Amino acid sequence: MKLNKFIVIDFDSTFTKVEAFDLLAEISLDGSPEKEAIKKQIAEITNQGMDGTISFRESLEKRIQLLAPKRHQLVQLADRLKLHVSESFKRNKDFFKKYADNIYVISNGFHVFIDPVVTDFGIKPENILANRFHFDEQGNVTGFDMDNPLSANNGKVEQLRRLNLPGDVYVIGDGYTDYEIKLAGLANKFYAFTENVERNGIVDKADHITPSLDEFLYLNKLNTAISYPKNRINVLLLENIHPVAVELLKADGFNVETYPAALTEEELCRRIKNVSVLGIRSKTQVTKKVLDHANRLMTIGAFCIGTNQIDLKEATRKGIAVFNAPFSNTRSVVELAIAEMIVLMRNLVDKSNKMHQGIWDKSAHGSFEIRGKKLGIVGYGNIGTQLSVLAESLGMNVLYYDIEEKLALGNATKCKSLAELLQKADVVSLHIDGRDANTHYIGKKEFDRMKKGVIFINLSRGHVVDIAALKQAVESGKVAGCAIDVFPYEPVSNQEEFISELRGLPNTILTPHIGGSTLEAQENIGHFVPGKFQDYINNGSTSNSVNFPNLTLPTLENAHRLIHIHDNVPGILARINQVLAGHNINIVGQYLKTNELIGYVITDIDKEYDPEVIKELRSIEHTIKFRVLY
Repeated sequence: MKLNKFIVIDFDSTFTKVEAFDLLAEISLDGSPEKEAIKKQIAEITNQGMDGTISFRESLEKRIQLLAPKRHQLVQLADRLKLHVSESFKRNKDFFKKYADNIYVISNGFHVFIDPVVTDFGIKPENILANRFHFDEQGNVTGFDMDNPLSANNGKVEQLRRLNLPGDVYVIGDGYTDYEIKLAGLANKFYAFTENVERNGIVDKADHITPSLDEFLYLNKLNTAISYPKNRINVLLLENIHPVAVELLKADGFNVETYPAALTEEELCRRIKNVSVLGIRSKTQVTKKVLDHANRLMTIGAFCIGTNQIDLKEATRKGIAVFNAPFSNTRSVVELAIAEMIVLMRNLVDKSNKMHQGIWDKSAHGSFEIRGKKLGIVGYGNIGTQLSVLAESLGMNVLYYDIEEKLALGNATKCKSLAELLQKADVVSLHIDGRDANTHYIGKKEFDRMKKGVIFINLSRGHVVDIAALKQAVESGKVAGCAIDVFPYEPVSNQEEFISELRGLPNTILTPHIGGSTLEAQENIGHFVPGKFQDYINNGSTSNSVNFPNLTLPTLENAHRLIHIHDNVPGILARINQVLAGHNINIVGQYLKTNELIGYVITDIDKEYDPEVIKELRSIEHTIKFRVLY
């Protein structure tokens, strides 16, 4: 396709994520005792050449002298560089093929390792301008072509002069040599590419900062892979969400901001403006007031199991999809429950405390095995069923109660009522959700029904237990031991004091909401929830959403995908199709699902369409949100 502009792209730290010479150092210095010292020198020399503090030729000569590379090592380097192509370049491979005649790669690097990488993207060999090494018969590098302008200062400027491109020239790069082209008047615009490295001295001089190739394509209306650059989609992650989540979202091109603690309602109302993706854990409350301030919010992710900290109905009404991690920390919570019931049955908490006070109390009094005891599981969901399996393997007799019909695993026995379970169980473990109706689900009446000497565990939600009633039950001996991980009010950060009536009670384990806080669980969640964000934003899939109709969608090919969220009223689908029919647009795929509040329609259409179509679809009555995907 013909363009009236030419795009000049740098190689090191732009086309690839790395500086080729830094990677070459790993290869050519392998086994050298001075490897780390030389690598550090090379990195410093590279930066000096990039920011203009030494001449480029001096930088080149010094690095080659330090590395003394061989031909086979340079071939190996090319293979490794193919694995380090910038993410946004990989996303937009079709762009390079579509506009191959107008794209040039101009680098102060060398053909031997640049050509194999960029030609894979459809860039023409004649449009690759770089230096050439000289080799001896043994394949050792003996020097480079001194006549090549790219081996000297202002080399890119001279190379552009010689090309004399017949049109506007746009330069994308990260270093001083790229900026020089604009400084010499040979480029209309210089775009500082910051996806991999951000050099302050270069960013300050740029016409535009482009955090990804997506941004450049969007600004110049050259989009091929996506309809909107992801670096413009702001992600806010709170409460020390695992770094792997940050890495995954940044790698996909999103603009990610993190904060280590929860935010108050007022703070979140201020911070939520212009945020499209919000990630939280259990402490941050996403209220109606917060959602009213969220002018761009598309999706919320709870990096935990529970979602009662989010106003789900209001989020649904506003067309905001909510995801959680229902399975990722199940094993961690179950292991904690098992550990705590053993510790409490053996009365280890009090015995350990006495030992710290110098008291030797060797006695079997009040100490029991869990084998043969009856475990009563209240809530037989993902965690309850896993706890059932592990407890039974330890020799416990498992009873369970759930308001929904659930298949018993192994030899577990379903109780007809909560009262029946409480009267029979030696250990009661709560695994119910945090809906308002479950407030004080376990109170004085329920404790009175339990066996004397029962062990009580709550790893679900703080408000489901009447804390005053629990304290009374422990002090009276009705409850012989308890483990509580969740509380009606929890400190918003580690700096706030924890206040509770349960402090100081005998045989009582208090933990700071860490049921799912293992490194394995947090990493699993860090992978799972961003995956749901990406599925929803990239192709509209809502699988595992807790508030949206669940749709798993095929990958979109050769079509536009229209996503329409609307109030669940009759006639919307017909209205959408009327608009499309009125513009003679062929539907290649359509998906509809509803819940009690909203309808979710996905329509895939042929590539060509009149922009007026989008305006008409947005204006359909009862539309909540509408967006277009490529």
